[in-house]
Amino acid sequence: MTVSADVPSNPPDGFIHSASRGPYTTHNGPYFHKVAEDGRFWHGLRVQHRHCNVHGSLHGGMMSAFADGLLATAVSRGTKRRGVTIRMVCDLIGAVDAGAWLDGTAWLDGQEGEMAYAGAEAFADGRLVFTASGVFRTFPRR
Repeated sequence: MTVSADVPSNPPDGFIHSASRGPYTTHNGPYFHKVAEDGRFWHGLRVQHRHCNVHGSLHGGMMSAFADGLLATAVSRGTKRRGVTIRMVCDLIGAVDAGAWLDGTAWLDGQEGEMAYAGAEAFADGRLVFTASGVFRTFPRR
């Protein structure tokens, strides 16, 4: 099996490299981020061949990991607490090819005690490819 060379990671204007991610995410990146004028954050990733399945499309597990990061960021920003994923539902509704720009955003849907609820959506080159929702247990930041 021949492994294809990765494509340049060049992000669109406004995105900067995310240098403070955890080891798992850093290994799977490189990831980028921006905060839009309306205050909404966005994460981004240039899809590499190594992110794809045998059919050449972005692996569903990689989409789910991307979704989890979006949801966790929304919880962290919205509650000012850290959170761990209790439940996540990710509806994968579109294929994504290597070289595509994947970006997404998320929002806090609510908070009740130590539980927080968030939703997310992501786009490949501007086309909706997944939606997600999650439940997180929150803890005070260290």
